[in-house]
Amino acid sequence: MSTSTRAIHRMRIRPSTWITIKGLAFCSPWILGLLLLYLYPMVSSFYWTFTDYRIINPPAWVGLRNYEIMVKDPVFVQSMRNTLNYAIMWLPSAVVVALSLALLLNTKVKGMAFYRSVYYFPVLVPAVASAIVWKWVLDPQWGILNALLRQLGLPTPGWIGSPIWARPSLVLIALWGVGNTVVIYLASLQDVPRSLYDAAEVDGANVWHRIRHITIPMITPVILFNLITGMIGAFQTFDVPYVMTQGSGEPGQSLLFYSMVLYRQAFLYLRMGMGSTMAWVMLVIILICTVIVFSTSARWVYYEGG
Repeated sequence: MSTSTRAIHRMRIRPSTWITIKGLAFCSPWILGLLLLYLYPMVSSFYWTFTDYRIINPPAWVGLRNYEIMVKDPVFVQSMRNTLNYAIMWLPSAVVVALSLALLLNTKVKGMAFYRSVYYFPVLVPAVASAIVWKWVLDPQWGILNALLRQLGLPTPGWIGSPIWARPSLVLIALWGVGNTVVIYLASLQDVPRSLYDAAEVDGANVWHRIRHITIPMITPVILFNLITGMIGAFQTFDVPYVMTQGSGEPGQSLLFYSMVLYRQAFLYLRMGMGSTMAWVMLVIILICTVIVFSTSARWVYYEGG
């Protein structure tokens, strides 16, 4: 009898229980990390939503007052409106542009590896550096884009200097960095069975018919995934507008997004109670939107073999 077996008998522990203990011991770093770095902060932040917590003083219970103040605050209302408008502009644009690029990059032409790398390069640029460069490119007076439009005799929009063009400009910047989404679409396109295309060609289907009736239905699960992740990212937009406006949200508060107001409350004004309230409200809004998208997926998402 081995030493480990004799030890198990002496301790009167079943072998299955001993295996469970060893498994929990191996998993303990992850379990402790989950409890200390995720679960405890979430529970604490939920409690702080009902308190007036200013960091230097203990939390003082105020009930639902934080929620009442937030709903009545015009800055909160403006930031939520800006965020929703941006999400509505960004999501359809991202799906169309990323899928179109993936379709183009899925063709067999010479130098395709180079083209795929070029469209992915913007993802590697840090967000702060990207925001600074685009702020210069889209400057209404001295920007290179308007200079080019003047040379062509075309109108020169106000871009980031105009309340009307500011959010479309931000969408343009975001579309410049859709490389990750393009890669996901490209991988899904290569999983579409070639036999379906061959059968469609025999039946006389052209390129548009093959894309509409074969390609898009077969990759709808990936479209659903990118739609949900893009929606979450749109609600959490922060770094680029914050750098471009130095946190002011100008012009005309058109670039003041929800996450920027949350950052102000929590880390500039040190009102952690209000910041936690805004964070939980954002979570609820994202969950509601996700549930709505999932509830519609049964009508347009096709799962092969399902």
